[in-house]
Amino acid sequence: MPQPVTPLPDHGLSRFFRNQTFHFQTLRTLNHIAAGGADLNEVLMAISLIADGDSNGWYTQFSALATRTEDRIPHCADPLSRGHAWLRAHNYWRTAEFLLSPHDPRRQTAWTRQVAAFDNGVRLSAITYERFTVPYENGQLRGIVYPGPAGWQARPLIVLGGGYDSTLEELYFVLVKAAHDRGYGVLTYEGPGQGEALRQYGLPFTPQWEKPTAAVLDHFQANWFTPRRTVLVGMSMGGYLAPRVAAFDGRIDGVVAYDVFFDMGSVAQRYAAVARDPDAMKNPDVAWALDNALWTLGVSTLEQVLDALKAYTLAGVAEKITADVLTLVGERDHFIPASQADDFARACTHARSVETVMFDVLSGGAEHCQLGAPTLWHAAFFDWMVRKFG
Repeated sequence: MPQPVTPLPDHGLSRFFRNQTFHFQTLRTLNHIAAGGADLNEVLMAISLIADGDSNGWYTQFSALATRTEDRIPHCADPLSRGHAWLRAHNYWRTAEFLLSPHDPRRQTAWTRQVAAFDNGVRLSAITYERFTVPYENGQLRGIVYPGPAGWQARPLIVLGGGYDSTLEELYFVLVKAAHDRGYGVLTYEGPGQGEALRQYGLPFTPQWEKPTAAVLDHFQANWFTPRRTVLVGMSMGGYLAPRVAAFDGRIDGVVAYDVFFDMGSVAQRYAAVARDPDAMKNPDVAWALDNALWTLGVSTLEQVLDALKAYTLAGVAEKITADVLTLVGERDHFIPASQADDFARACTHARSVETVMFDVLSGGAEHCQLGAPTLWHAAFFDWMVRKFG
């Protein structure tokens, strides 16, 4: 008997899930296609088996996809195809663990496998890179230097840091390949509250982001060279962290808030109003945001989260920035009100220049950090690089 055909909607769809976190994290996984970190239909097949809002099902399907991707590698004779498969497996393991509780033992399994897959992937894909570690407080920070093509030392060094939920390896897909294609080298790093610094050493976030960044930049200059120009890009929460660095470290010639995060405390208050509802933790959006805050800030209660995040504001800080400033804004950003871009621009009273780029809904870049449309923000960023730094 032929199977009944499910009626299709009259129009195409612009969302993968009704739940915003599930939709957004799907976009995040697909965002890395351009840099070899995903395949469209692999992801679509995985999410077709996930019930909207089922965090456990999310892990089950994406870990299964990562495993299937890895299982095919030994049967592939071409080294580059094997490398690309490892890079996709890395992204699928990263995606799988994302919605798990910080204390779920499956997180450690996924973490170990995603890092190993990444190293296999860049090695077999002939991507030049060098890992390093820097002592910091009672632990250490990881970084990766990706040299550019010939002559990259004469161009500005791009330094890329993540945010509230970033991993060091994911940063390759965010910007490194696009930068290398244009002749730039990139230094990526993680600070306290991120990646291994959090998982292995228990280092929580600090609002004084200039301190871990200085340790990383000092190490780079001691072991590689002193760049003629340094451009710091901060992703997501990095839209607070990177401008904070630029305010206190004179080595930063240009800073990019991708996207801007002028006042994290006010955003947290908005979430808290919802989180205090006893039924709120049934919503993956709220449950994930609170669990991650407790983990990365090293606190135990919602009220402690709110108190800690009061310090994460650029008010009274942005006026100290003397570098060129680029701010990116998504019209449909579900984390950060677009008005914070205006607050930031007004506060940058001593910056050499201030530019803001708004991505509207029809452009495809309206989501937080323009996920799903990396070529749009890359175009805006590299155009700014050419105009400001030659």
